[in-house]
Amino acid sequence: MHRNHKPAPAVRTARLASCALLATAAALVGCERGSSDGADETATGPSGCPAVHARAQAAVTRAERTDIPWGGPTDGPEAVSGRTIVYVAQTMTNPGVAGAAKGVREAARVIGWDVRVIDGGGTPAGIQAAMSEAVALRPAGIVIGGFDPDSTAQQAARANAQGIPLIGWHAVPEPGPSRQPDLFTNVTTRVQDVARISAQWIISDSDGRAGVVVITDASIPFARNKSDLIRKELAACSGVRVLSVENIPIPDASSRTPREISSLLSRFQDRWTHSVAINDLYFADAAPAFRAAGEKGSGPPFNIGAGDGDPSAFQRINSEQYQAATVPEPLTLQGWQIVDEFNRAFADRPASGYTAPIHIATAGNSEGASTWDPSGYQAAYREIWGK
Repeated sequence: MHRNHKPAPAVRTARLASCALLATAAALVGCERGSSDGADETATGPSGCPAVHARAQAAVTRAERTDIPWGGPTDGPEAVSGRTIVYVAQTMTNPGVAGAAKGVREAARVIGWDVRVIDGGGTPAGIQAAMSEAVALRPAGIVIGGFDPDSTAQQAARANAQGIPLIGWHAVPEPGPSRQPDLFTNVTTRVQDVARISAQWIISDSDGRAGVVVITDASIPFARNKSDLIRKELAACSGVRVLSVENIPIPDASSRTPREISSLLSRFQDRWTHSVAINDLYFADAAPAFRAAGEKGSGPPFNIGAGDGDPSAFQRINSEQYQAATVPEPLTLQGWQIVDEFNRAFADRPASGYTAPIHIATAGNSEGASTWDPSGYQAAYREIWGK
């Protein structure tokens, strides 16, 4: 159900001609910083990438399917009763962190547990304080909600010593159990898959000719790794040029994104055809700058969020307001998975090993939905828990 979002033919012809001039064999350019990286020089090179483009189109078509059957666990321990878990959030202003917390609360009500959320406020000191408070509460389990466990190594070590299982949400790059840091499991889609499909969407949507801005938060290892992988995948297409990599910490997004977007629009003008951000929230903060510059909500630039897929992202996509697509995390499902993983830990059972598949949401396939919420998981987990 992939639908290209393209400007009028004359405008698009001019844009593609400009982007073709930007192509270079060394497409992995730019360095992470708070402003543009000096990657605005033009260079001649081949136009497009037919073989890479064909593979990207096929991958995008698969990822846009909505009829995905439940592929997670169908058996496991019955519900352990009377537990309290604490969700330590990197910052509740991060829609993905907040969405996963919402899913945890919802699942906890079903299984009969209590949940407390402690907001780290997006600062190292705040996250450490929140983690210290969580350990002091001596809960049955603690969720590492969207931050690097190594940043709270002392607190995590105390939790491990007290036998409190730690479960991460986007805490380390890979899904599943982790020994260093010591996590019972980490709940996330595979960052390699999310990065790859985000870049492939740009290659497919642009017919292999694009000038791209990448937005990341280099202070979060998971996010930085994701943006590096995106750049690597974009480099597979010789007709795609990364114009700039913008490093904007998520807690600073609301204040910094508008002025960075204004600067980029002034600098790159029609050469900027697509954007990819490691989190959808950047496009919420970018919208006023795009609007003030007279850019149409339907693009260009055509913007895709490589992660989260919160309701505001779906609203922007469905109304064609400065975002064309997202690779959404099934946040509610992941909250339910976190609760199920804790239940396995409490019952001395191994982690489930489940990882949610990737998906691309656009105005063409979301059917007005405000989240990506696959079917089947709630019934499956209720059956497992005996609820």
